[in-house]
Amino acid sequence: MISSPLMTVMVDAARKAARGLKRDFGEVENLQVSRKGPGDFVSAADRKAEEVVRDALMKARPGYGLVLEEEGRIEGSDTSHTWHVDPLDGTTNFLHGIPHFAISIGLEREGQMVAGVIYDPIKDELFVAERGKGAYLNNRRLRVSARTDMADAVAGYGTPYLGRGSHAVLLREVAAVMAVTGGTRRIGAASLDLAYVACGRLDVYWERDLKTWDMAAGIVLVREAGGFVTSADGAPDPMPSKSVAAGNETLHRELVALLRKANG
Repeated sequence: MISSPLMTVMVDAARKAARGLKRDFGEVENLQVSRKGPGDFVSAADRKAEEVVRDALMKARPGYGLVLEEEGRIEGSDTSHTWHVDPLDGTTNFLHGIPHFAISIGLEREGQMVAGVIYDPIKDELFVAERGKGAYLNNRRLRVSARTDMADAVAGYGTPYLGRGSHAVLLREVAAVMAVTGGTRRIGAASLDLAYVACGRLDVYWERDLKTWDMAAGIVLVREAGGFVTSADGAPDPMPSKSVAAGNETLHRELVALLRKANG
């Protein structure tokens, strides 16, 4: 496990927010929910979790900027550091009583993602990574899958929300990947998809139309677990493209080639 002061701050913020989410998940039918957009719901629990994470991070690192799902960007006096926070990744799962969601916190330093925490409060699984210090699930060091044959691989992917992204592109890509892999999974939380690549539960994963807070922490996790992360089209930095492709070196390369061919 990583015991740096930075990681202590991030883990503390995630665990504080998790307490409220676990309580509200048990009362999911009573949550007050508003429509934020087509197919995209935000709950009172989501907003409260964001406030808890924001306050904890601002108290511990008062000069750092933040990019928050609900509040947007908050500029800090320290322009070289920015938190990217998703207080409830997998909101739709949460609201439907599906126990698969997470709190995701990533730290960007001078344009590079350097630390990430993804916490699944229902399974009590804490994924952490810091650049140069490795990636861990609770106290276990993580490595990406060693599989090198797509026929043995399980591929994760994400689907665009109604009214956002291209379903036609997704269907082409899923058809191409399904034709050569051992199975595909759409689980519903981008941060956990990346965490699952880092620990070898998924061999590869891709998704388009993401926000920075969806993938910031997961990028660090996969890379520190020995994996490769690019945009879905193969660009070195996935953040500007709003898309991601991840896996070990061999399968990542094959995945990107499949996606390019599907859209060629």
